[in-house]
Amino acid sequence: MLPDSNGILRARRRTEPTPSDRDWAFLKALRRGQLVTGTVKWIADFGVTFVDIGGFTAMINIPELSWRPFDHPTDIVSVGQEITAEVLDVDMSRERVPLSLKAVREDPWPQLTQRIGQVVTGPVTKVVPFGFFVRIEDREDGVAAPVRIEGSADTPVERSENAVRVGDILTVKILDVDFTRRTALACTQSRPADG
Repeated sequence: MLPDSNGILRARRRTEPTPSDRDWAFLKALRRGQLVTGTVKWIADFGVTFVDIGGFTAMINIPELSWRPFDHPTDIVSVGQEITAEVLDVDMSRERVPLSLKAVREDPWPQLTQRIGQVVTGPVTKVVPFGFFVRIEDREDGVAAPVRIEGSADTPVERSENAVRVGDILTVKILDVDFTRRTALACTQSRPADG
């Protein structure tokens, strides 16, 4: 309602689209499964990555960033990076669009299930109280499998000079790969040489 030149209030139709109108039109054009390209705008402290896809901000939740394990979203994407992702859903009522970056990348787990029983060499990536993790894929962001130390599951990793350290190269046998849980298990074939 706006007053006209005579001071009488009259209803006038809005002709300029508002940001909400533009968002609504953009959302109506999106479809589940569609690939979109956008720029990473920011990564929230709680891990959600926000991406500008043509003036609308979509989001990528942590589980949708990568098939491979990572410590923080900045291990996968960086602010200002241009990415292509798949639209998982279009929530018109909440004006939200969740995206998946991993949907446009190859899932390594089917290939890993076919490697059960193989002997591989890789670096120790992490030492934990029950043992350590060895990367079983020949790539920097490759899957690492836990290797339990001998004895009970509660036995702490030895802390002597001969202890396994991050970066040591070990030869391990892939014992199991659980495709549904996205986990692998290995056992050692050889320890690093002293020196």
